[in-house]
Amino acid sequence: MASTKKRLMFAQENRQRVQAVENSFGPAGKQLYEPGRLLVGEGRLMKLSRKGLQPRMFFLFNDVLVYGTILVNGRWHKKQKIIPLEHSELEDLEDGSSMRNQWLIRTPRKSFYVAAPSQEEKRAWMQHIEDCRSALPQNGGCQTGSDFANTWIPNYASEVCMRCSGRFSVTQRRHHCRKCGFVVCAACSKTRAVIQHIHPTKCLRVCTRCHSSSSTRTTGEAQQVCHWNERHEEKKGSDGEDGSSEEEEEEEAEEQMEDHDSDMWWKPPMEAWSIYENLQPHPMQH
Repeated sequence: MASTKKRLMFAQENRQRVQAVENSFGPAGKQLYEPGRLLVGEGRLMKLSRKGLQPRMFFLFNDVLVYGTILVNGRWHKKQKIIPLEHSELEDLEDGSSMRNQWLIRTPRKSFYVAAPSQEEKRAWMQHIEDCRSALPQNGGCQTGSDFANTWIPNYASEVCMRCSGRFSVTQRRHHCRKCGFVVCAACSKTRAVIQHIHPTKCLRVCTRCHSSSSTRTTGEAQQVCHWNERHEEKKGSDGEDGSSEEEEEEEAEEQMEDHDSDMWWKPPMEAWSIYENLQPHPMQH
């Protein structure tokens, strides 16, 4: 009886924790609670994005890793991202000149660097993620590095287009090739292609070199999708409508604002790893 009561109390507490995380993302966030999902821990990490190092709140569950932008410390978050652990891979990294306690998180749709405030917390994060991955019923996912997205080179790493060497300016904006991750200009990234492991049908911005390479050529069906989208966008544009999708518009707007982001170098102190121990209460020994 005592063991059953303890398990029920744990299940209720876990549900409250998961729903608290879910509610922190507001109505724009996806539902996180589902039977069998456990919140393992949470904490703030620094994520290397195209803007540079940015604080992000991470939540580790037994089957997914969730992160988002911090609005109000410990209360509200936005831009929720959910990574299935079975489709992820970790790579340990040595300290760099600008990033300490770092490692790489690879996924098919996006790969990025993160850093913890201490070596101990880095090890805790990596160990708990690997433990959760190994405990999954079927640990399939990606088998080779070619299935993972390349990391994006930060904007500040290059003052010129990494394809034509044209210098960036107020009018010559930075963009990113979704295939190689290079920082490129608009002229060198006019082409679009379907990158299967990122999205099976969406036409993504790619640089001219990646588009012409045999490894990035889209299939006949994917090419048809791209051509149809291009014709559809041209038709909408001729009717006085904006032909780009809302998601693409948001990505382009973010890229255009990066050079003038006043918070680019803001680096607040990171919170310590918060781990919920004893994920499942063990039966009492008689």
